[in-house]
Amino acid sequence: MTERNTEAMSFSIRPAQPDDAPSIARVHVESWRSTYKGLMPDETLANLSTERRESFWRDVISNHDASNFVYVAEMDDGQVVGFASGGPERDGHPVYKGELYAIYLLQAYQGQGIGRVLVTQVARKLVETGHNNMLVWVLTGNAACHFYEAMGGKEVARKPLNLNDTKFEEIGYGYDDIRLLAQA
Repeated sequence: MTERNTEAMSFSIRPAQPDDAPSIARVHVESWRSTYKGLMPDETLANLSTERRESFWRDVISNHDASNFVYVAEMDDGQVVGFASGGPERDGHPVYKGELYAIYLLQAYQGQGIGRVLVTQVARKLVETGHNNMLVWVLTGNAACHFYEAMGGKEVARKPLNLNDTKFEEIGYGYDDIRLLAQA
């Protein structure tokens, strides 16, 4: 478990457990609604379901193999305020073999270093499982693009994304050597 204190808060990063699924689902849905407002149709965001997300995350956490993993960011009071997941790159990219699948934080906890610690933890786990580089896909227009760039990611690809019959584009940020990131 990774613990971190900042001036205003104390939090820890730990592996997710199946009982975390409701909290992860809540963070996932709330984060999508705040992050993608104006980038995705209002109807898409309104139709997000914490129940469906809870079932998804419970399955991911319960049935994952050793190469896929999920971490949660938990405040001292036990509230889960963010999560990140990762594992082997899923689309057969010729260069990047590890992938940060998802990272979400409640809006009130963004910009306070929690996301950076979550990414560092994912990088550590990827290195432990034999992956020394990493890819993350980000919706074009997402303010988090600056976050990934500030952490050393460079744009290496773009691809279309079709979600509920709406076309989007994603940017792939690559990290050529995550061993230094994993030591942060």
